[in-house]
Amino acid sequence: MIINTGGRTDTVHYYSEWLLQRFKEGFVYSRNPLFPDKVTRWSLTPSTVDCVLFCSKNYAPILPRLHEITDRFNTFFHYTITAYGKDIEPHVPDIDTSIDTLFKLEKIVGKGRIAWRYDPVLLTKKYTIQQHLITFAHMAARLSGHVDRCIFSFVEMYTKLQFNMSELLILTEEDMEELARGLGQIAAKYRIPIQTCATKRDYTRFGISPSGCVTLDMLGKANGVKFRDLKHNGMRRDCRCMVSHDIGAYNTCPAGCRYCYANQNPKSAEENFKKHDPSKPILLGDITEGDEVTFGNQKSFLDFSDAQMMLF
Repeated sequence: MIINTGGRTDTVHYYSEWLLQRFKEGFVYSRNPLFPDKVTRWSLTPSTVDCVLFCSKNYAPILPRLHEITDRFNTFFHYTITAYGKDIEPHVPDIDTSIDTLFKLEKIVGKGRIAWRYDPVLLTKKYTIQQHLITFAHMAARLSGHVDRCIFSFVEMYTKLQFNMSELLILTEEDMEELARGLGQIAAKYRIPIQTCATKRDYTRFGISPSGCVTLDMLGKANGVKFRDLKHNGMRRDCRCMVSHDIGAYNTCPAGCRYCYANQNPKSAEENFKKHDPSKPILLGDITEGDEVTFGNQKSFLDFSDAQMMLF
């Protein structure tokens, strides 16, 4: 099974001490966001976890001790670096600082285990199509040869976003076509494989592959292991990603990104962040007598028919 550390909150940026402690102790509790009284206990050992999936906008806090995980587990890293400034991502490092940190991450894990995420792609009067392409070209020039691929997706216009970002412009089909064409051309120029995530739209004519952002083929090649050919339904609508299990919690990321889907509002996320205790086995709060705690189903996706896999 795959453990996801960054789908619900930026665990690496804000909860690195807790994350490292959980892997040291070998287990973690995760509360079901839909049924809060249901808690899952996940084992965090090399024999029960096929791969640890990271997703963050700032890996700097964990780099000095990242080897504590990478020395023991298969891993893959999504590094989100977008075109936006403090007006949209108030507590995220600037572009060039983020790229410098990515280079440091690369020295530890290698470029084959790093995917650059350029998402969500959104438009405002400030962040125009032309501005996106200019910024993307600058980033691609620096990241060429340092990442395995680039993954992008267009912003989803959910209701909460319309209140959090009143300046947001509706992306038309023509806008998305123009952006996809430009991103594809720039990625090709700098020899960075580029793909979409969670969309039915076909941009293959622009050199953009349709794929999931977490596939067993991707994880296997990055780590030199072989996974079984498994059928799955993805993580959400139009998603091609292999199922992973997140150990974080919603409404706990104080980064303040205005397009964020994982927070109800920035203030409650900041308050929850202050309540966090890195010594506890669950990211937020406690396990109570009223909780229904079960052990997670941790079946391996690895292909053990290969002799090399048996040795692994």
